Amino acid sequence: MLLRSGVALAIFSYILWGITPLFYRLLPGAQALELLAQRLIWSIPFLFLIRLIIKNKSLWKQVWADKRSIILCLFSSSIMAVSWTAFTYALTHGQVLAASLGYFINPLFSILLGVIFLRERLIFAEKLAVIFICAGVGYQIWQYGELPILALIMGSAFAIYGLIRKFIRFDVFTSLLLEALWLFPVALAITWWLSANGTSAVMNGDWQTKLLYMLAAPVTIIPLIFFTAAIKRTTLTVIGLAQYIEPTIQFLLAVFLFNELFDWVKGVSFSLIWLGLLCCILALLHKRYSEFHRRDPFVTGRDETPKL
Repeated sequence: MLLRSGVALAIFSYILWGITPLFYRLLPGAQALELLAQRLIWSIPFLFLIRLIIKNKSLWKQVWADKRSIILCLFSSSIMAVSWTAFTYALTHGQVLAASLGYFINPLFSILLGVIFLRERLIFAEKLAVIFICAGVGYQIWQYGELPILALIMGSAFAIYGLIRKFIRFDVFTSLLLEALWLFPVALAITWWLSANGTSAVMNGDWQTKLLYMLAAPVTIIPLIFFTAAIKRTTLTVIGLAQYIEPTIQFLLAVFLFNELFDWVKGVSFSLIWLGLLCCILALLHKRYSEFHRRDPFVTGRDETPKL
């Protein structure tokens, strides 16, 4: 029953992230930096409130004692700011397809970072995934004569963020709160600068605009709450498979609802990338199957019952 609820929570969290472009559709042409600043500012009270409610959290005494994780939160927050700014720019400037592509190619960067920094070894399916995804991106570059900058920024930055988070020893909400606090001065500086120049949509806009900018914080964090609950109730294999729901929904919204250009070049490119993702899924299932066989005494023939 717990596993089923975990699967449902994982799927629901990725569906919420997938339909995020519908919210940002209400802010066409929004300034990505101002969105970032407002998200950071309003995330802090929201995260403080959540942290008061949850039970399993890092104690402040433990937090201050772990200087290494605090510094890592600075780096992770900086990387996430880059990723999130590129993401919101894409969603508010009619480039949802670029956002979708970014998260579709994210596994490529995650695999490469795992090999470089974690000394992970690739199985055959993962090697094929790298080849297909590189071919898909390369084909688009060759045909258009330009890099898919937004997609590459989102895919690489989110992978780097995930790598850094592996070494942070705080619970997810404490680390998110520290990330927001690190960038709080930057958010205030952006807000002051835009206000001083008279270009702030929040300061010059009506109450509806102000409310939408404020809602950027919970719109980002609420799916994360369900995602965190899912991690505790299901396997990483399920999480790994469910992550492709988000860019798939964004892809469908871009093509069928927002009528973004999807020509034959993008068709070939995405097809190659999807083949790569299929290889990633097969690799994930293979690893899970291998781990199960190593642990199960009925499969391995070893008695792994704990000795009293």
